[in-house]
Amino acid sequence: MKNTLFFSFLTILISCSPEPNYESYIEKDAIFLSSDDLEGRQTGTEGEKKAADYISKRYKELGLSEKGTKGYLQPFSFKPKTNPHEEVKFNVNGDGTITGNNVVGFLDNQAENTIIIGAHYDHLGYGGEGSLFRDSIKAIHNGADDNASGVSVMLNLAAKLKGKNTNNNYLFIAFSGEEMGLLGSNYFVKNPTIDSKKVSYMINMDMVGRMKKDSTLAIYGTGTSPIFKQVLKSHNSSFKLIQQESGVGPSDHTSFYLADIPVLHFFTGQHSDYHKPGDDSDKLNFNGMYLISKYIFDIISDLDDNGKLAFRKTINESESTPRFKVGLGVVPDYLYDGKGMRIDGISENKPAQKAGLKKGDIVIQLGDSTITNMMSYMRALSVFKKGDKTTVIVKRNNKNVKTEINFE
Repeated sequence: MKNTLFFSFLTILISCSPEPNYESYIEKDAIFLSSDDLEGRQTGTEGEKKAADYISKRYKELGLSEKGTKGYLQPFSFKPKTNPHEEVKFNVNGDGTITGNNVVGFLDNQAENTIIIGAHYDHLGYGGEGSLFRDSIKAIHNGADDNASGVSVMLNLAAKLKGKNTNNNYLFIAFSGEEMGLLGSNYFVKNPTIDSKKVSYMINMDMVGRMKKDSTLAIYGTGTSPIFKQVLKSHNSSFKLIQQESGVGPSDHTSFYLADIPVLHFFTGQHSDYHKPGDDSDKLNFNGMYLISKYIFDIISDLDDNGKLAFRKTINESESTPRFKVGLGVVPDYLYDGKGMRIDGISENKPAQKAGLKKGDIVIQLGDSTITNMMSYMRALSVFKKGDKTTVIVKRNNKNVKTEINFE
């Protein structure tokens, strides 16, 4: 009788056990991947290898099968470009060759089609060419938002999707070489480890860790499949969405869009710590990351029985972007959807700082040009060259402030 009662109690206890706390791992993964021990995860370094080992271990814990060319890893070797207009050469030997590793795990539901979910895990190491840090002190660029945040959400989705939405398979890819020019995703698309013709769509997350108080979330690629906009709208109850139709942008989704695969890219905006040592895990908005993970899961769930999604080409906004020889030295707020161009950060010793511009200022006029959005700002900037002087008008605390800009 005692044994019967014991087993009855045990059965009730097990049935009442809560679901695994997937969300707690978002924080743990992000903190580890952006720790000083990984020294900024620059492609080809020991820090990148440590990060790849960690992600491989997490894949194994989550029950993902190996889908790289060496276990979970897909190594790729390349020689960095000396000419910015030439293509990177993969699989070369000799001095200066760097080897990076994509980390690839597969959730096989024996389905016809596969969804790719990706995020880059490399960053800038101790700075280098991509750094916006102007101090002479050597400092680790941990890249908590860029992009430990995206990898953490990707791993969270891998946990949630196990045994769920089984009408598709799921391929999870942590890309390396993104900061050097989308190299890992480019290499994977050219050397896929699954049948790329069976890929339904690709989801990318890059810098999803700094959601602002107004809950703005930018989504790129919304025009790359006819069904995306409807699905995004129907599951949104938490965000102020900024949608961009183009499948081309400065992250790994671009490589897949150019291979005629529908893409969605999620982004919470730039900030003053972008590509600087201050991008640390204590500044991440984990609650925002949880919400984004849930939102993406709901989107995937909705699309589970839609088969292979139709692909649609979009206008490449980058082709119409004016080229310019000078800059203000500011970080634009890409999530701002009001009139003008709002400044989200100021670079040291650049024209904007010397002119007294501040974070939060909204540029409404540059020279003779009225600034209504990012494109009009770039068009106005494109007419100036080094040595030119002009005036700029910004809106600050509902007042217009006029000052002179010197493009040194």
